[in-house]
Amino acid sequence: MKLFYIVLALILASLNLRPPITSISPLMSTIQNDLGLSGMMASLLTTLPVLCMGIFAPFSVRLSRRWGNEGAIVLAIILIGIGTGLRLFVGTTPLMMFTSFLSGVGIALAGPLLSSFIKQYFPNRVAAMVGIYSTAMVMGASISVGLSVPLQHTLGGSWKGSLATWALLAAIALPIWLKLAWSARTDRQSGQTSSVIHAPLPVKNRRAWVLTLFFGLMAAIFYSLTAWLAPAIQSQGYSQETAGNIQTLFTLISLPSTLFIPMLVHRYQRRVFWLVGCALLELIGVLMLNLSVSPWLAAIPLGIGAGGLFPIALMLPIDETSNAQEASSWSAMTQSGGYILGALGPLAIGWLHDLTDSFVQAFYGLAIIIVFQIIVQLAIGNKKSSKVVVQERSY
Repeated sequence: MKLFYIVLALILASLNLRPPITSISPLMSTIQNDLGLSGMMASLLTTLPVLCMGIFAPFSVRLSRRWGNEGAIVLAIILIGIGTGLRLFVGTTPLMMFTSFLSGVGIALAGPLLSSFIKQYFPNRVAAMVGIYSTAMVMGASISVGLSVPLQHTLGGSWKGSLATWALLAAIALPIWLKLAWSARTDRQSGQTSSVIHAPLPVKNRRAWVLTLFFGLMAAIFYSLTAWLAPAIQSQGYSQETAGNIQTLFTLISLPSTLFIPMLVHRYQRRVFWLVGCALLELIGVLMLNLSVSPWLAAIPLGIGAGGLFPIALMLPIDETSNAQEASSWSAMTQSGGYILGALGPLAIGWLHDLTDSFVQAFYGLAIIIVFQIIVQLAIGNKKSSKVVVQERSY
């Protein structure tokens, strides 16, 4: 299988992992009015997939053992496509919640499987491939946020059609992955690939728990900023449109960080420098917001910091393991616990805001979480676990 084809498959799968979640936010008020959703029920449309990403991630390991990474990813893409496409027919709250659940399960399975896929095909190019993988995810999120409202207008005001449009990404990716899965299955049957090594979840490994805690804190900060940055900016007297534009700037600033910081970590090795550096940029951005510095300026360190930490969090379990099966197990554990913890972040910030009627105290709470994250990053350190050096597959 040609290298170009495998990289294309990785990009197309990655593009599917955020639009089912991020496309909802710009249309939230319309969805609420149409379905009669309360604020808490509406928040579940985005919180539910994140929880699914935590709860169902471990099942990816079993699916990988049975069907291989490629076959299991095919199932994940199908679930994402069906869950997203069903939104065209939504008429009730339970069905809308079901679409979020179904797409969330697909995203949950795909995350660890794609990490294992990178380890399987690119053991010596992990940093570059994680950069491509995470950048494609951010691009999918950015495109869906930016185009959801224009699509609604184009489709005659139909928010259902706008949300369902993102199923096209799954439809485009599916044929590529079906061909890849068939090729991998043929290789296994002909004995061209090595036998599968079963790797259980590393629940007894202290190192794996440290990485899981880091992933959870990273996700909690990221999703808190995603959910509350624009409302916090509006509370300072800026218009809804301006707050949305600053949120878009935050996302766009994160793109180069997401792509290049993993490569810089691989090139210069000192992981603590990059981990703590990105976290300090997040802390600076949050403090700038609380000190009434222009949110346009605050979005820059926030975007660089959050954009850099996400791919590092994805890369660490791959980097710490010696084969694709271990990478899948470690990624499943870190993402499972991490996303469950991450889903609590926006809820905690919302609770602090309700309690104090101010985003200032709420964002100081976020600053405390960032400081705790730095302590965990210091525990991760620069040294990697000992691992077996494997040769890269030929294509």
